[in-house]
Amino acid sequence: MAGPLAGLKIVEMAGLGPGPFAAMMLADHGAQVIRVERPGNLAVPNDPLTRSRRSIALDLRTEEGAAIVRQLVKRADGLIEGYRPGVMERLDLGPDTLLSENAKLVYGRVTGWGQAGPLATDAGHDINYLALTGLLSGLGPKAGPPLAPSNYLADFAGGGMMLAFAMVSALLAVQRGGEGQVIDAAMTDGAALIGALTYGMRAAGMWSDEREANLLDGGDPFYGCYKCADGKYLALGAIEPQFRDALAEGLGVTEVTKIAVAKAVARKTRDQWVSHFAGKDACVAPVLSLSEAPAHLHNRARGTFLNVGGVLQPGPAPRYSRTECDPPEAPRREGADGDSILAELGYGAAEIAGLRSRGVIV
Repeated sequence: MAGPLAGLKIVEMAGLGPGPFAAMMLADHGAQVIRVERPGNLAVPNDPLTRSRRSIALDLRTEEGAAIVRQLVKRADGLIEGYRPGVMERLDLGPDTLLSENAKLVYGRVTGWGQAGPLATDAGHDINYLALTGLLSGLGPKAGPPLAPSNYLADFAGGGMMLAFAMVSALLAVQRGGEGQVIDAAMTDGAALIGALTYGMRAAGMWSDEREANLLDGGDPFYGCYKCADGKYLALGAIEPQFRDALAEGLGVTEVTKIAVAKAVARKTRDQWVSHFAGKDACVAPVLSLSEAPAHLHNRARGTFLNVGGVLQPGPAPRYSRTECDPPEAPRREGADGDSILAELGYGAAEIAGLRSRGVIV
């Protein structure tokens, strides 16, 4: 693998959402990641989150299956897991066990509520974690309930991205002579951190708890989405005075109210407005669908989206001036690399066949 993380070895305990996202980030940037699958685990076919790794499928309820993971971890720099607190300990794969066998190991754990606290063992999903941060209350239109923003903020921004950052930070500390350690990446903590600016503005009296009453939540007429003549939408984001002046002039409005702006935008189609504002610093962009975005000229020019194994998906980000990363590889079939991984650990063909016959490997 090429990339700034080349040479690092990571063991990923297969799961959903933030754990695979963090592992994808590390693999995209050169780390060698082995994904330990659980037979019957829920999965998205050809999921981009599982690209660029090798795969072994093990029954971790067996002593032999857990022993294989321990052998993998002895040779690894890091481990990622996203089970509920206590699950890895019950499998005898908790941090006390694994760090005693590999003192330099970075043991990354991502959960919704964290490893400790009154809610630590409760079930939940992105919307629940986000609800506790205060941020969910501010999303959506003024009237009605808060808007569920898919699972972008807690699962991926607050969970997977934070875990990937923490893994790299702790791995760097090990390379500088430090010891291994456990990372407690809670999606509630990470999602709350995403709202640092909002909390700062609120403390300064610049942000209201009321929705659509603030600069960046649709309260300002020049910061929001408006329907065009063809039913598609235009995103306006003019904050600074010079951009606001250019937008007002381009729209032909003298009164900056939501009603006036909406009426102006409704006069043309979305793409007519894009052409109209081309080359003008007015902070205007088309609201593209998931099918339209990969075809946009800017995304094409930068190679923002790639076709990997027949699946159009976002490519690795960010970019480096000197280090080139390998293109992503299509996800492997569950357990596809089991034999080769076991052989690298020193298992012979007869031993591997025995493990398969006993259902330890799939």
